[in-house]
Amino acid sequence: MHELTRRQREILGFIKTFTQRHSVPPTVREIGARFHFTPRAAFDHLRALERKGHLRRRVTAGRSSRNLTLVERAPATREVPVYGRIAAGEPLFAEQNLEGTLPVGVEWLASKGEEVFALKVRGDSMINAHIVEGDLVLVRRQQSAELGDIVVALLDNEATVKRFAR
Repeated sequence: MHELTRRQREILGFIKTFTQRHSVPPTVREIGARFHFTPRAAFDHLRALERKGHLRRRVTAGRSSRNLTLVERAPATREVPVYGRIAAGEPLFAEQNLEGTLPVGVEWLASKGEEVFALKVRGDSMINAHIVEGDLVLVRRQQSAELGDIVVALLDNEATVKRFAR
């Protein structure tokens, strides 16, 4: 899907809001009036939104100006592997067998090249950090940590989640 301009995002937002309030999409004239431009300019914006995959126009026999359909897009996600369990308190061997995957919004992930995975928490020693039994922790493999960071450490093939201190 192509990136929208600021104005296109505004128009798309207006169409969504108008459609929710009135149960029909706005006409080209209503869009033009809202944004203070001509119906022709409004139509050009609608065509651009259609080309970019955010709108569909229904083909009708008449000249209906309420022939827009919003295209709902699922947010972009990436499947992150879920491995074993991790102890919060006493260390537990982090099983290396894959238990499944977790869809994570790409906005929560840095770059595709980084190794990111999830581990299940067992224990409540991190309750003050709001990490409790059964939670999934999203882990990005890295070589260093800052004081106070919450980290997953693997020591002698046993994994644990703790707040980093020296």
